[in-house]
Amino acid sequence: MYTHMRGLLTTVVALAVVAIGGAAPAAQPTETPARELAAPVHRGLPIVVNRALPAFLNGGAWKSGHLQGLALDRRKGHVYYSFTNMLVKTDLRGKPLGSVTGFTGHLGDVDFNAADGRVYGSLEYATTKAYYISIFNGDRITRMNMDAQSSGVVSTVHLKEVVRDYTADMNGDGVFDGDTAKTPDHRYGCSGIDGVAFGPEFGSSPGQQKLTVAYGLYSHTTRKDNDHQVLLQYDVRNWKKYERPLTEKDPHRYGPGAPDGKYFVYTGNTTYGVQNLEYDGHSGNWLMAVYKGKKSGFPNYSLFVVDGKKRPVTGAIRGQQRPERGRLLSLLRKGLHHTPSGTYGWRSGGQYGLVSLDDGRFYLGEAGKIKDGTGTKETGKAVLHRWTGKAPTPFTKAAQSSR
Repeated sequence: MYTHMRGLLTTVVALAVVAIGGAAPAAQPTETPARELAAPVHRGLPIVVNRALPAFLNGGAWKSGHLQGLALDRRKGHVYYSFTNMLVKTDLRGKPLGSVTGFTGHLGDVDFNAADGRVYGSLEYATTKAYYISIFNGDRITRMNMDAQSSGVVSTVHLKEVVRDYTADMNGDGVFDGDTAKTPDHRYGCSGIDGVAFGPEFGSSPGQQKLTVAYGLYSHTTRKDNDHQVLLQYDVRNWKKYERPLTEKDPHRYGPGAPDGKYFVYTGNTTYGVQNLEYDGHSGNWLMAVYKGKKSGFPNYSLFVVDGKKRPVTGAIRGQQRPERGRLLSLLRKGLHHTPSGTYGWRSGGQYGLVSLDDGRFYLGEAGKIKDGTGTKETGKAVLHRWTGKAPTPFTKAAQSSR
């Protein structure tokens, strides 16, 4: 994903996405289309554009897991694809420039940090209760199959807050039930982390850029305490003191004791939480692409947008076993509206990659499979789309390349 920062390198973010999986299903009877999203441009903030951007990006085909996310270094013309257990670097024409392999954990969503020129991604090791932000030095990824542990191109920072919620003994039986949804344990239904994005502190746009990390959530239809997306924000400017090489056999625990902010968005339970998170500086909003949930009391949208113009408010976190209050974020009141739950959203793609170009356009990732003489391979590509805000699907394909 393309990171948004203010200062020496200021960018303006925008939207356009690819709906994955065919036509969007018809709206439920309780849904009514809301008005189109009007995305105002931030005045006086130049868009950094120095090379043509194609309407299609090709991430290649690999013996790996499926595509998880995308990151774009627009200045250098490099694209990074997360394939669950490997990171692939290409140029804008799809030529492979290098890769990082050897992950046995789950490499999820990724984003590019223009402040330090590095790629940040979510990295999970559920069995050892180790949850990291992985940090890739893209300039040093110069050949294929560089080892994640020995090449020196990857460092990691441990997120203690995630472990606390993941391991929480919610039923008080003194037993940690492990990596499973079939338990009342795991506070808020936390299964780990996935979506990551850089953007301003919530309620402050423009403002200090922070890394936002979204929880993964177990799909559990009978719980009532797992209906919020949980977002953590971190100031990463002083993270060098925490960074350590990846050592899978002996996971380290160096990282911040707590996030700078912890926020909750009421959407209804989704399957594995926020898959792809992206900040859109063009509108000042945050997009959350998810695998839709399964609870019958919710519309189970696949795209939610956090209203970046509204400040967080302190209020009740619904459905908790004991009354709990936290910092609540508001959904943008656009798209489809589900009256019974009060939620807003769209039926759209973006779960496999979401990159804002800060001018009303987005790259949306698409995952696939091919078979050749060596067996089945996972494919990844990104297609340029433009944000329309229309319901039920808010993106349309951009017809041509542009600068």
